[in-house]
Amino acid sequence: MGKKDKSKKKKGFGIEKTAAKTDKKLLAKQKKLLQKLGEDDIETIVSQLQQNPQTQEPTESLSAPPSPRSNLAVASLDDIIYFHGGEFFNGAKVECFGDLFAYNTNKNEWKIIKSVPCPTPRSGHQMISTAANGGELWLFGGEFASPSGLQFYHFRDLWKFSIASKKWENIKTQNGPSARSGHRMFLHKKRIILFGGFHDNNQTFLYHNDVWVFSMEKYNWTKIETDGIAPTPRSGVGIGALSDDKIIVFGGYTKSSAKAGSERGTTHADAFILQETSGKWKWNTTKPGGRRPTPRSGVACATAPNGRIYIFGGVMDTEEDDENLRGLFSNEIHFLDNQSGGLAWRKVELKKKKEAEPEKTAESSSQPTQAIKTTTDGIFTITVAGSKQETSTASQSSSQLDVGGPSPRMNAAIAIVRHNLWIFGGSYEQGSRQFTLCDFYSLDINKCDAWKTHIGNLPSLQWLGSDSEDSSDSEKNDDDEDESDDSESEEDSDEMDVN
Repeated sequence: MGKKDKSKKKKGFGIEKTAAKTDKKLLAKQKKLLQKLGEDDIETIVSQLQQNPQTQEPTESLSAPPSPRSNLAVASLDDIIYFHGGEFFNGAKVECFGDLFAYNTNKNEWKIIKSVPCPTPRSGHQMISTAANGGELWLFGGEFASPSGLQFYHFRDLWKFSIASKKWENIKTQNGPSARSGHRMFLHKKRIILFGGFHDNNQTFLYHNDVWVFSMEKYNWTKIETDGIAPTPRSGVGIGALSDDKIIVFGGYTKSSAKAGSERGTTHADAFILQETSGKWKWNTTKPGGRRPTPRSGVACATAPNGRIYIFGGVMDTEEDDENLRGLFSNEIHFLDNQSGGLAWRKVELKKKKEAEPEKTAESSSQPTQAIKTTTDGIFTITVAGSKQETSTASQSSSQLDVGGPSPRMNAAIAIVRHNLWIFGGSYEQGSRQFTLCDFYSLDINKCDAWKTHIGNLPSLQWLGSDSEDSSDSEKNDDDEDESDDSESEEDSDEMDVN
C-alpha cells in the first residue's frame, strides 16, 4: 500500500513539475518578447495608470461620440445612456479606455464626463444603474490589456458614480468576487447580483460559476451558497429577472484545454433558473420554448421595462478542430417572453420587408477582397468579402438593397430606454483580422418597423496586423527565435470597406 501511495505521489509530482516547467518557459519566452517590444510588465503599466493626480472637480461637456470600441460597459437611467471604457484593436496595438460618456436619447446629444479619481481603463466589465440617491452607476471588474495584447490584468474593484455630483467613489469592501472579466450583473431588489466570468493571463485561465450579492444598503458582498444543479463555469451569459422574481441565466462561453497544448471553446445553449425562497437559493434547469436562437457567444443582453430579456448579435462557431475555427456573425434580435403562458423565445421580425440581395457566385468569392456584402441563410446574417469587380455594382444598388440597422457583430453595447432598443459598437472578425465598430442605431421594439441610424460606421476600417492565423507557428524554439520576429513590425495594412 505504501509503495502504491508513493507511486501515485511521485506521478502527481511529475505532472506538477512538468506544468511548472512549461509555465516558466512561457513566461521566459514572453519576457524576452516584451523586452524586444519595449513594454513594461503589466503590473507596472496598471500601477502607472492608477497614479492619478490630485482630486479634480468633475466636468461635463458636449462631446463627439465614442471612438470605435467593443466590450464596453453600458447602463441607462431615465432617457440617458451611459457608456464606459471598452477596447480597440487594429492588429498592431490594443487600446483600453476609461472614459465615461452620457447620451441623451431625447436631444440626440453626447457628453463626456471627467472626474478624478476614476476607474482604471478597462473592458469586459459590468455597470448597472439605480435611481437611488439622485441616480447612481455601479461598476465592477473587467480587464486591462497591454498595448501588445500579450499581457492582461483583471480587476476586482467596485466603483460608484453619483450622477448628481458627477463623482466616482471606490467602494472598499472586506471580501467580494475575485478579479475577473466577462461576468454579468444586474440590479434586483436593492441588490447587485453577479454571476460567472473568467480570469486569463495568457498562460493560464479560469472560469467561474459563483453567485455574489452586493447589498446597496449594507455595502457588503455575500457569496451565495446554492442548491440544485448549477450552470458550469462560464462567461458572457445572458442574465435577468423574470416577472415572478426568478433569475434566469442562459448561454455563455467557456474555454478549455485540448490535446497538444491547444485550446477549445464551448458555446453553451442551456438555461437555468435561480430562485430565492426563505433566504435559500436553488438552481433549476429550464428549457424555454418558442423559436430558440442558435448557440452563440459575444451576445449583448438587456431587459426591457415589460420584463422581456432581449439579446442581440453574437458569433456561432461553424467549424472547429485543433487548428481551425470559423464563425458566423449575427445581427438578429431575440427576446425571452414570460408573459404569454410560459417562458418562450421569440425572434424580432421587422415589418418592413426589404428586397433580398442577389446571391454571389463561387467564382466571385474567390477574387481579391475589396468590399463586403451581406447575405442571409434565414438564421444568421453574415458579412462576407466581395471582389473588386463587384464593388461598383454593390455601391450602385446599395440604396435599394440596404436593410438598415447594425451589421453582424459581437460584444456590442445594448441598452433599452422606454420602448427603444439601442446598439453601439462591437467587433467583427474576417479571418484573422478584427475590426472594431463605432456605429449607433435604435429600434422601436413596440413597432419593429425599421432601424434608425444615428451614427453610420467609418467609411473604412484599417487592419495593421498580420493575416496569419497564428504567427507563433513560424517561430523556432525558445533559444533561436531572436531576429526572425523583428520583421513583423513592418507589415502592410488591410482595409475593410463598410457599407
